[in-house]
Amino acid sequence: MDLFNLTKSLMNIPSTSGEEEAVGFFIRDHLTELGWNVELQPVSANQDNVIATLNGTPRVWMSTHMDTVPPFISPTEDDEKIYGRGACDAKGIIAAQIMAAEQLRKDGINDIGLLYTVEEERSSTGAKAANEHSLAAKCEFMINGEPTDNDLAIGSKGSFRLKIKTSGKAAHSAYPEQGDSAIEKLLDILEDIRRTRFPHDEFFGETTVNIGEINGGIALNIIPPRAEAGFLIRLTTEREPIETALENIVRGRGEIEVLSCSEPVKLHEVEGFSRKVVRFTTDIPHMPNWGTPLLIGPGSILVAHTKDEFVLKSDLEKAAELYVGLARRLLD
Repeated sequence: MDLFNLTKSLMNIPSTSGEEEAVGFFIRDHLTELGWNVELQPVSANQDNVIATLNGTPRVWMSTHMDTVPPFISPTEDDEKIYGRGACDAKGIIAAQIMAAEQLRKDGINDIGLLYTVEEERSSTGAKAANEHSLAAKCEFMINGEPTDNDLAIGSKGSFRLKIKTSGKAAHSAYPEQGDSAIEKLLDILEDIRRTRFPHDEFFGETTVNIGEINGGIALNIIPPRAEAGFLIRLTTEREPIETALENIVRGRGEIEVLSCSEPVKLHEVEGFSRKVVRFTTDIPHMPNWGTPLLIGPGSILVAHTKDEFVLKSDLEKAAELYVGLARRLLD
């Protein structure tokens, strides 16, 4: 199966976070047919990481995630691009890595492994499970794949997910003085957060805050007794100063519930590659046992997670070549 057909075959299998089983089985069967030793590492019910090796102690690994964001968008193509969910994030990357690994194998290089994880798009449970695998200690370099426009990322921001919840007292909306609006409390907190200037880092850039979800209330004629907002903060520092700032803002007006956190990371640099810092986070912070991390892959993060997601076919071909060259450099 060639690079483009492998990409489309992977994309044809829906695999939103929590539903990666079928695509994992496909990758297992494909790699087994090619002659790889393949293990399914259980993560949770119907969720398995895929781990493939050619020898017992690979020094260099290539990895990315099998899950996608919703909704499923079946693949289409033209002469230049492949469109659909997972084209660049990250089914095309899986295909490029497999093709690169096969090329290395044909060249007599077997000191490589492949690792494909579940649930990167939510909480990186697959990466956390992979970090406990015995093969991790034998890995020297982990080449992680995300859409970086085929530039080598030398750093990536962290990700801090949390909720702020407020409570009030329900009452008839005609008599608001009898109640206490949780939504109004939440709006005051949100306004204070929007006015706050969070830390800036010379290397990683600005800390940014996305208020991604707001929920609350019961009905239009009831003073709302509860409300909550969900946040994703792109970290440029450790979590502690951000969490302290939020606690000072909330000041007893609500409760903070931490959902997950990935710290910002600086990544391995290799001469001869275009380099940049990326604003998104990856599985890398959750896999510290897997050697020195690198980050590179085809496609643009600006179209990932959108209805117009695509990857240039030429970028897929270039990525496969870059993975081969990078692995060779790291194994020298």
